Amino acid sequence: MAFSDDEPRQLDLDDLVEAAEANPLLRRVDALCEARSWDALVELARRCREAYERGKQLWPIAEHIDYRLALEASAPFAASVLTPAAGRFALGPLTEVAASTHTFDELEPHLPSPQVAGVVAAERVLRGEVLTGRPGAHPEVLELPMHLEAWEPPYMLATYKAHEIEAPSPEVAQLTAEVSAADAEPIDDDELHRALLDLASTWVTGSGGRAEAAVVEGGVAGAIGSLGARSFLIGEVPAREALALMAWAAASGGAHGRRRGAAAGRSAAWWAAAELTDLDWPPDPDELAREMDRLRWYRWEPHEMTVPLPGALRGATVPLPGALRGATVPLPGALRGASGGWNLHLAVEDPDDGWSAAIAAEDRSD
Repeated sequence: MAFSDDEPRQLDLDDLVEAAEANPLLRRVDALCEARSWDALVELARRCREAYERGKQLWPIAEHIDYRLALEASAPFAASVLTPAAGRFALGPLTEVAASTHTFDELEPHLPSPQVAGVVAAERVLRGEVLTGRPGAHPEVLELPMHLEAWEPPYMLATYKAHEIEAPSPEVAQLTAEVSAADAEPIDDDELHRALLDLASTWVTGSGGRAEAAVVEGGVAGAIGSLGARSFLIGEVPAREALALMAWAAASGGAHGRRRGAAAGRSAAWWAAAELTDLDWPPDPDELAREMDRLRWYRWEPHEMTVPLPGALRGATVPLPGALRGATVPLPGALRGASGGWNLHLAVEDPDDGWSAAIAAEDRSD
């Protein structure tokens, strides 16, 4: 009897599992999803996991089913796969996947733990929900506001599909102002170093990228020089743009690592901002905004990373600091794609206390 998309059957399920061939099983998964036969999909995942215990390499099929349930199934089924062990090899964290296609009200009654609820709620906040005052949102998990502050930037959000993910990178200014590095005395600040390096930790641990950070006395030319760049391009950026770049990097898995998710990205960016502004955690949002605006933020690129990046906003300008005042920077370009990899080059200067910090993180897809 033939398998029908309109009426999915289990008649040949045993044969499919025993054959352990990925393509026929994936076609069955697609058909069950199209028919919204979630119970049958759960059963197929169970059988694939049982077969794995017998030596058949079907765990990728079971993992893919979990991903599809989180993405496409009704809320009870989607929430059922949001466990710590699930989705380790999915396109992204299943909390983000489920939150991208379900509201918090839909998912909340079925979420398995406060930890999961807190992360799902944080993902929904990034998609515009206001969950302030909702105990079930468990704001204590990430200790972030359960709404987007008016001063926060638009964060880059992933779009998940059945077999792929669209994860855009921010549009940034093409840099043209050249600066030489300066010597500087390092400052020993382990917490700030950790906060900066955490922004790209997945690029390093999961994808073979590299990341370095420096905190020094004096201006940003010394901080960037401490990272090994002898000359570089630089441009000043608003604090909210710097926050968006930090959040994007921390959410991303780089070229080959597993994506951490937008909620994790926002959390890491706020943590780095709090360390840079010397505020206790969790910071008061208004105080954080004021202190971030007091600092001077820069995006920079070593010459070897420089790639012409055309954009629709070409011709717009941004002001530059100090000796660079009067120079202009055409806009924009992408942080991913044109250079064949992922990169985060930020620097920040405290003009009142006379110190600066910089991070250089890179990961390539080739």
